[in-house]
Amino acid sequence: MRGRSSVDVGTRRCRGGRRGVALPDMDGEKTTIPAVSVALRRGDRLLLVRRGRAPSKGLHAFPGGRVEQGETLEDAAARELFEETGLRAGTLARYLELELEGSAQDHFYRLTVFRADHVSGEPVAGDDAEAAGWVTLDEMAGIPITRSTLAAAREILTGESPASWVGIDRDA
Repeated sequence: MRGRSSVDVGTRRCRGGRRGVALPDMDGEKTTIPAVSVALRRGDRLLLVRRGRAPSKGLHAFPGGRVEQGETLEDAAARELFEETGLRAGTLARYLELELEGSAQDHFYRLTVFRADHVSGEPVAGDDAEAAGWVTLDEMAGIPITRSTLAAAREILTGESPASWVGIDRDA
């Protein structure tokens, strides 16, 4: 997945680069909601938060959320990381883009995942995160976690790509 600007997921093609604007889908039935997350790495661990609100309430995932009107994807990623954990990242690098079904039938999320290395500080859960902490890949196997987060974590920490990103969504 590294170095690609888009990824086939199901029947949709994911592309990034738009500022935070909810856009009607090409078929006119669903609205696209831009969202971001940050896979922040510290050695053999990644930073995860336990979601306190839908979508994915109670599941662990990378810190992130919706892109606000007029905000760049990078600015949104830095803001969401800080709001949910109190941490700031160094250079953010685009890693992966997915389209995830929303909790309602009328929208889906276009999620841009960024990678970054931990610079300093310890996470403190804030905003809609119930908890935040550094987790190894082995520890991820024992917690409720989104499938897309686990697949991305496996690739980031081991270099093993999933056979396919098709069908990977926010459900545990």
